[in-house]
Amino acid sequence: MALASLFRLARAGYVMAREGVFGIIELPDLPPAQRFALRVVRLLERRAAKDKSADKRLSDALSHLGPSYVKLGQFMATRPDVVGRDMAQDLTALQDQIPPFPTEEARRVVTEQLGRPVEDIFETFGEPVAAASIAQVHPATVRDADGTLRKVAVKILRPGVAERFRRDLKSYYLIARIIERLHPPSRRLRPVAVVDTLARSVELEMDFRLEAAALSEMGENTADDPGFRVPSVDWPRTAKSVLTMEWITGRKLSDVAGIEADGHDLPAIGANVIQSFLRHAVRDGFFHADMHQGNLFLETDGTLVAVDFGITGRLGRAERRFLAEILFGFITRDYHRVAEVHFEAGYVPSDQDVDVFAQAIRAIGEPIHGHDASEISMARLLTQLLEVTELFNMRTQTQLIMLQKTMVVVEGVARTLNPHLDMWRTAEPVVRSWIEQNLGPVARLQDAASGLGALGRLAADLPLLADRAQRLSAEVERMGEKGFRFDAETAEAIGRAEARHSRSGRIALWVIAALLAIAVLG
Repeated sequence: MALASLFRLARAGYVMAREGVFGIIELPDLPPAQRFALRVVRLLERRAAKDKSADKRLSDALSHLGPSYVKLGQFMATRPDVVGRDMAQDLTALQDQIPPFPTEEARRVVTEQLGRPVEDIFETFGEPVAAASIAQVHPATVRDADGTLRKVAVKILRPGVAERFRRDLKSYYLIARIIERLHPPSRRLRPVAVVDTLARSVELEMDFRLEAAALSEMGENTADDPGFRVPSVDWPRTAKSVLTMEWITGRKLSDVAGIEADGHDLPAIGANVIQSFLRHAVRDGFFHADMHQGNLFLETDGTLVAVDFGITGRLGRAERRFLAEILFGFITRDYHRVAEVHFEAGYVPSDQDVDVFAQAIRAIGEPIHGHDASEISMARLLTQLLEVTELFNMRTQTQLIMLQKTMVVVEGVARTLNPHLDMWRTAEPVVRSWIEQNLGPVARLQDAASGLGALGRLAADLPLLADRAQRLSAEVERMGEKGFRFDAETAEAIGRAEARHSRSGRIALWVIAALLAIAVLG
C-alpha cells in the first residue's frame, strides 16, 4: 500500500516538475541542500511552461493529474494558513477542466440509482451542459401530476471517481505524515488533520442526498430574504449519485457585460452578494462556502440564485458571538477587548500575553481608521487576523478559515460588479442586526437563561412551549369535532391534577422571571 502511494506521489511530482510548478518557489528562501535539489528537479521542466504564470502552471499540473488533484487544489484554496495567501489566491481561480463522460454512462447511473429506466423517469434527457471533477449536469424535463412539463437539471456523479479519490487520499495521508515527522514547525498546522478535513469534505460532496439537504435548509433559511434564493429539489428523482433540481435560467455573474446590457444595477447586485452571504453566515450560521461567479446566477428580475452546495460552512452560536464581539471591537477601536475575546474563545493559548496580543491586533485595526471605506477590505482584515496565528501559537480554527476564504471570494465577486464597493457601509445593516442580537439586551437575557440550569432552559423554551400548547389545543378541538370526547372520569381526574399544579406552576414561572431579571440587570 505504502509503495503504491509512493509511486503515485512520484508521478505527481514528475507532472508538477514538467509543468513548471517547482519554478514558482523562490530559491533564495531555501537552505543550500534544498536549493540544489530544486535546481535538479527544474531540469525536467518543459520549455513552454516557463512562459506561463504561476497560477496557470499549477492549474495545468493539477488538471493533468486528474479530478482528485483538482479537488485538492480547490480545497487548499480554503487554507491560506497552510499554503500561503498568494498561493491560496491563485488556487481560488482553479476551475475544473475535465471532459464530460458519455451520456450513456450517465443514463446507466440514473437507472441504477433510481431503479427505473431513464425514459420512465424523465420525458427528455439531454447531453451534458457542464462537467466538473466530481459530477456533470444534464438538462431534462419531467411531467408533473397536472400534466405540466417542467425543465430540471440532473447532476450525476462521475463513474469511478469515488475509488480514484480513495486511492489518492492514501498518498495525501502519506505525505502529510512525512511532513509532520520531518518538519516540526508544520505540526501546528496539523497536515494530517487537513487531509482528514479534505477526506470528509469529499465524502460529503459525493453524496448528493446531503447536497439536496443543504439546498433544502438554505431554501428554508432564505425564504423571506430579498433578492436571493436557491433551486428547489426534486426529491423523488434524487439519490446518492443523482441530484435532480430546478433548472435555473439567467446569466452567470461572470458575464458582467451581459448583466449590464440587460439593464441591471451592478452596484446593487454587488451589495446583494455581500449582504446575502453575511445573512447566511452570521444570522443562520450556515453558508455556501463556494460562492464564486460560476455558482451564482442572476434572473431577469434581479434575483440572485446560488447553485452547487457541495461545500458549505457552519458557525455555532458561540462562534458567531465571538466574531460579533471581535468585529464590534474593531469598529470601536477597543483592541484590548478584541484580544480578550480571542483568549475567551480559546483561539489563543492561555500562556500568551493578552497585552502583547492586543498590540498585534492594534497593528491590524489602526490602518482601517482614517482611510476611505472603499479602500478597506473586510476579507483582508480577516486574512491579517489569521496571519498572527503563528506568532502567538494559535491552533488552526477550520471553521473560521472557511469563513475567511469564502469572504475573500465573495468580496472579489462583488468588486467585479462594483470596483468602488464600500464593504463597511454595505455590510452595516446586516452586521448591526447581528451585533444587536448577539451583544444587546436580548442576547444577555438568553445568556442569563442558559446560565440558570434547568430553570433557565425552561424559561428560554417558554415561547416554544406556548406555541406547541396552542397547536395541541387546536388539534384537540379539531379531533373533538370529529367525535373525540373525554369521559366523565378522565375529565374529573384532569381537573384534580390542574388544581394541584396550577399554583406551583405560577410560582415557578414568577421565580424564573425574577432570577432572569436579577441576572440581566444585576
